[in-house]
Amino acid sequence: MTSNASQTSRTDVGATDSPMATGSPVPLGMWKLRGPDGTVASGWYLMPLRLFLGTTFLFAGLQKLANPDFLRGSSPISIHAQLVGSTHTSPIGGLLSHLAGAATVIGVLMAVGEVAIGVGALLGLLTRVAAIGGVLVSFSLFLAISFHSHPFYTGSDIVFLFAWTPFVLAGAAGAPAADTWLANRVGGSTYAKGSPSDGMSRGAFIGAVGAGTAVLVGAVAGIGRVFGPVATPTTALGGGSAPTPPTTTGAAGGASTTTPASTPAGTSIGPAVQVAVGGSATFTDPKTGDPSLVIQHTAGTFLAFDAICPHAGCTVAYKAASNIIACPCHGSEFNPKTGAVVNGPATSGLTSIKVIKGSNGNLYVV
Repeated sequence: MTSNASQTSRTDVGATDSPMATGSPVPLGMWKLRGPDGTVASGWYLMPLRLFLGTTFLFAGLQKLANPDFLRGSSPISIHAQLVGSTHTSPIGGLLSHLAGAATVIGVLMAVGEVAIGVGALLGLLTRVAAIGGVLVSFSLFLAISFHSHPFYTGSDIVFLFAWTPFVLAGAAGAPAADTWLANRVGGSTYAKGSPSDGMSRGAFIGAVGAGTAVLVGAVAGIGRVFGPVATPTTALGGGSAPTPPTTTGAAGGASTTTPASTPAGTSIGPAVQVAVGGSATFTDPKTGDPSLVIQHTAGTFLAFDAICPHAGCTVAYKAASNIIACPCHGSEFNPKTGAVVNGPATSGLTSIKVIKGSNGNLYVV
């Protein structure tokens, strides 16, 4: 038979073992790997994945903000160029073509959203909300960019989409996180909500983190504008036809007549003199509306390609120094004479465009 004194003693011991009964406003139980029953909270097993996703999204957002070219419409790596390129490969291409006009706004929202998602995941603050945001961003990128990746598992967006789902379902799941800390700190039985010992409220804490994130976003964007790379100018072919030089033919009695030079049965994209020997120039393919690239490897020899990278829709550029066509977004490289893939992640080459030089000095897409 057990006495009342012994029962009281066990109750007191149990209260002493409680994280909230130690007198500390921060419950120590959150940092313990094993609970009183010896089990490990599932959040600890998910911690490496949570930190990876948070770091990746934070870096992706800050990288966009720090690179002025991301929002510069004339840049081949801009959000505008990526939207335009994706219209031809995405199942939602029709929607993307309408959104291209608001590319700058979309780019800013995407970058800031990725930063917010990354901060939320790393701190474990509003973990489920951050995870839902991660799912939405990953799903939109999957539809816009990597939908046609083959095999499907070579596209990273679908992997990120499913990697976020455990946190949508379970949140921080008992691992060290701001959500866990706030729940125990504010909702614990030892401290009354709103008392002086309660300190900063949940809303104030979230507001403070949001303000700090806004300062970080502004600072990175400002530094990027000041110290970021200067846009490299590219030669763009002028549209329309140059004046057609006449050809002179002899006639009886010493007289002469002039006739216009013949022109190819195609669409003029500009004067050939604008393409330097060993260099390149950009133009818009009159058949598809895609950004395109023409290269003059040797005098009088012109090769042209659709400049949309088949991997993610960025606009490629010819690097004369290394004699390669390269994608500035993910590093794919293509043969400048055939358009074939030299280095991935692109799995298919660039589409060739037939161009010829007319006798009037213009280049024509035929």
